Amino acid sequence: MSAPSLPRTPSFRLDGKSALVVGASSGIGMAAAVALAEAGAQVTLAARSADKLERTVEELVKVGLAATALSLDVQDIAATEQAIEACSPFDVLVNSAGLARHGPALETTLTDFDTVMGINVRGAYFVTRAVARKLIAAGKPGSLINISSQMAHVGGIDRAVYSATKHAIEGFTKSMAIEWGKHGIRVNTICPTFIRTPLAEQTFANPERVRWIEEKIKLGRIGELEDIMGPVTFLASDAAAMITGSALLVDGGWTAD
Repeated sequence: MSAPSLPRTPSFRLDGKSALVVGASSGIGMAAAVALAEAGAQVTLAARSADKLERTVEELVKVGLAATALSLDVQDIAATEQAIEACSPFDVLVNSAGLARHGPALETTLTDFDTVMGINVRGAYFVTRAVARKLIAAGKPGSLINISSQMAHVGGIDRAVYSATKHAIEGFTKSMAIEWGKHGIRVNTICPTFIRTPLAEQTFANPERVRWIEEKIKLGRIGELEDIMGPVTFLASDAAAMITGSALLVDGGWTAD
């Protein structure tokens, strides 16, 4: 009797793949770039801060990983689309460019609202579209990942604008997943809880906010950059080949209740 044919686990490796990570000069974007490079991808790190970007690329190359830098400001849609059009199609996108200006909703200024919306929603939307457009033209599949937030699923103190932008990202991610599924392009989000990054420094400096966070995170600790690296690699890889239009919550149980 012949042995049964056993299924094989799809590879988490990204050898031969090219990846674009936007907002890669620090924080979650930098961690995502490291994770993808460690999995074998050729990673293009993009951000506005050219100096910080170059230093990150130098560190990656120094340890034998494949990385290049691309100066990019997602607020300039025309220049962003032109830059992506000039590149070969990216198999993977991680869009981590983001901004937060927290404060009470009654005190939100029009400038703050427009600035945060411009980067978090407008910039993310058109970056994702530009990468997808190149893939579709080349007849290639791909995995596009938008860094969202647990605040895309709940509300939070002083976070009306930020939460609105992240809810918007979830909406266009699902719609793009529906439209581009026929092209083999997967579109998903990763929704972190509070992660120790420069973006969160203001929050962690407030003892009242820290107590609130620690009460809400069921695992009893604040997130670290390493907590995002595995989920990014998973969604980028063939191991997630049947996942699209989904939100992967990396929130320590925050949204469980």
